[in-house]
Amino acid sequence: MRQIFLDTETTGLYHAQGHRVIEIAAVEVVNRRLTKQHFHYYLNPDREIDQGAQEVHGISLEFLQDKPRFPDIVNELLDFIADAELIMHNAPFDVGFLNSELGLIEQKPLESIVAKVTDTLKIAKEMRPGQRNSLDALCRHFGIDNSKRTLHGALLDAELLADVYMAMTRGQDSLMISMDQPQTMLAVEPKAAFNQAGIVKLANATELEAHAAYLVALDKSGDCLWAALESTTIEK
Repeated sequence: MRQIFLDTETTGLYHAQGHRVIEIAAVEVVNRRLTKQHFHYYLNPDREIDQGAQEVHGISLEFLQDKPRFPDIVNELLDFIADAELIMHNAPFDVGFLNSELGLIEQKPLESIVAKVTDTLKIAKEMRPGQRNSLDALCRHFGIDNSKRTLHGALLDAELLADVYMAMTRGQDSLMISMDQPQTMLAVEPKAAFNQAGIVKLANATELEAHAAYLVALDKSGDCLWAALESTTIEK
């Protein structure tokens, strides 16, 4: 079985707003073993990078100026992933961006090129309902060393994802969630009612920028409901 673990970094959260892929990496696994085959490029997006996104992945527009553009590497990418099971963490994010890039050059969508698309975030949420299931959280849970992940990077994240997936699918026993653990109920004392009006304090520019960077990181891990709700509101 040939599996490709893939990750991207982008200029921002929403491809529908014109954001682009600036890094793409993929590693090959055959019969549950990493091979020496991998795919990795930084890409010139021909547009600005959102400050919040840059704080997450650390990739600057200046660094990307001499890098190839997506059309320059697309054939190599498609050859690498063709007919494989494509595995990503929060697959709708990466698939959406890559299909957007493919659409710009009138190429077929990923789903018609690969054998299957698998979302490890969906698997993790089914295994660990109600818990954090970001890549970092899963590395901690399975004891996988992610100490080199000081910033998001597509190649390292693809390699870590392969390790996480192997741990998640090692055996059915490891997938079982104990349902008989006692639940601890916390006593909550009723709060006194307040008659005076609350004080509204608006965030300053620095706080808003930090908040945006945090949302980018959450959205990349698949834990950001705020971004999803915001997108729905904008589309309506």
